[in-house]
Amino acid sequence: MRLRAAAILTISGLWAVAAPAAQAGSCSAHSGPKTAALVELYTSEGCSSCPPADQTLARLRQVLGAGAEGFGLALHVDYWDYMGWHDPWAQQIFSQRHQWLVEVNHQRVVYTPHFFVNGTELPPGQSGLREQVRDVNAQPAQAQIELSADRTVPGTFTLDAVAQASSGVDTAALYIALAENGLASNVLRGENAGRKLTHEHVARVWIGPIALSNGEVRVHRALPLPDRATDAQWELTAFVQEQRTGKVLQALALQACPQF
Repeated sequence: MRLRAAAILTISGLWAVAAPAAQAGSCSAHSGPKTAALVELYTSEGCSSCPPADQTLARLRQVLGAGAEGFGLALHVDYWDYMGWHDPWAQQIFSQRHQWLVEVNHQRVVYTPHFFVNGTELPPGQSGLREQVRDVNAQPAQAQIELSADRTVPGTFTLDAVAQASSGVDTAALYIALAENGLASNVLRGENAGRKLTHEHVARVWIGPIALSNGEVRVHRALPLPDRATDAQWELTAFVQEQRTGKVLQALALQACPQF
């Protein structure tokens, strides 16, 4: 489904694949010397062509193949809600981010499903996803990330993140997403009426952009889990992105933590 960008909004400005293993007892990870890929899918339950793309993201490990390092995020947009079905996972901030990414890619049309790999859009139809991730992985990282999580209070966990960017990168920012797996909806109206849709890596809490100062930023924050949250369905993804070009400089994810 496609819309002209100007018709949507105006803005100014995980189960994770091949994630670094959480260290025993500490639930922490750090990025490596090569660039990991952030695979963003802009999707909606009100879009009849989105379910196949949702399943591609759910099977990202198999799609990318052995040795690839990519982390998936499903960002549900709200601009199709007017067509009869209100997507329960949609947030306006994801519609705004989608608009921004389209603009920094020098495009004019916003549509779903829409894949981006490290800030660069893929052609319609998901062609080239595996190749683009592997091209990203072949590049030395321009940023490093450390990420840890601790859950001491029921319904809340504490995250700590440190991000550093290489010299010469002067508009970098850190983003952190709390995503949920195993979501399902019985769609009653709209283009997918009568279907049960399942989703993985759905972004539920979004933090950022947090600008790096002198090439570094540190974040310590307590995050409440969204309502109806269940254990063992959560993942935490962090990435550093260049704000002028949209290029993701490094990505990292935590998964399978006892704290989750």
